[in-house]
Amino acid sequence: MSRTGLAMVQTAARRLEARELALPAIGVDDALLRVEACGICGSDVESFQGVLKVPLPLIPGHEPLGVIEAIGERAAQRWGVRAGDRVAVETLLPCNACRRCRSGAYQLCASRRVYSYIPLAEAPGLWGAYAEFLYLAPNAIVHKVDPSLPAEIAVMFNPLGAGFRWAAEMPRTQPGDTVLVMGPGQRGLASVIAAREVGAGTILVTGLSRDAHKLALAREFGADHTIDVERESLVKRVREITDGRGVDVVIEVTPVATQPIVDAIDCAALGGTIVLAGVKGLKSVPGFVSDKVVLKEITLRGAIGVTWEHYERAIRLIESRKLPLEKLQTHRFGLRDAERAVRTLAGEFEDEQAVHCVLLPGMS
Repeated sequence: MSRTGLAMVQTAARRLEARELALPAIGVDDALLRVEACGICGSDVESFQGVLKVPLPLIPGHEPLGVIEAIGERAAQRWGVRAGDRVAVETLLPCNACRRCRSGAYQLCASRRVYSYIPLAEAPGLWGAYAEFLYLAPNAIVHKVDPSLPAEIAVMFNPLGAGFRWAAEMPRTQPGDTVLVMGPGQRGLASVIAAREVGAGTILVTGLSRDAHKLALAREFGADHTIDVERESLVKRVREITDGRGVDVVIEVTPVATQPIVDAIDCAALGGTIVLAGVKGLKSVPGFVSDKVVLKEITLRGAIGVTWEHYERAIRLIESRKLPLEKLQTHRFGLRDAERAVRTLAGEFEDEQAVHCVLLPGMS
């Protein structure tokens, strides 16, 4: 095996550089992953653009799928995998020792690290999946995945896992519930899939005029109504659809914009639940009226990350091959085209209608 691997290193805002980096020696408790695919998400865009401050230089990429290249004896026993197995790697690196970790809420570990947010200077440096190889630390969490699946489909475990946690488990969506998904990106569409899987009665999805292709996909994957918020009044349309009642569950996954949070409160039914998962750059929310939350007895929840059972559920759904997930997978790029891949997802090219973009290090 070569003792170096290619990685795309972010050195400044909007700058990715190709570098050959040394591969680490693997001990008894860790492993090395040969990356087959890395999904790209909105936080990758924000890091690339410099909106989300990260400790540069570093290797981006926190949605890795790959094959175990080398593994230590104790790591193999702990994870239940061996060299040659295909695995999905979770984003978070929890401490596994604190009260939250031991209770299963490891997404709230105060000492957690996150793949793609650890600087290159911290040994062994391979902390992101925009690379041929990824270091699997002793506290990494992996899931075995069917090796016969196309890599670009199998790597969707991350957004689909978010859908199951944010749109099903966290709001406790029940059969027959009316669900409003705000934002038709990868995780919005994954939320549609998850809500439909758990038996939601009516699903509504919002988007902008430029999201027409995504809203069409939302309908194909189970949405009953789609709303272009630039052409229609969202609150008025929701009231029309629900006969004035409002929706039982709101999943808010829009980036940056704060108005959807205000709209979510107005769209929620009495006793409804709102899950906030779209980050806004630490901005305050103009027009937020807390009394509306009180008077409606709305449950307002923040969502960060995905946990074991939801990754597993997503992987099993992908492995079932029951859904045409290839319709969500719109763009594939080789590793050296990482910059264009991120810019494509960001919508910087008018002729590109991206939903799910993926890096494939083995692609020429």
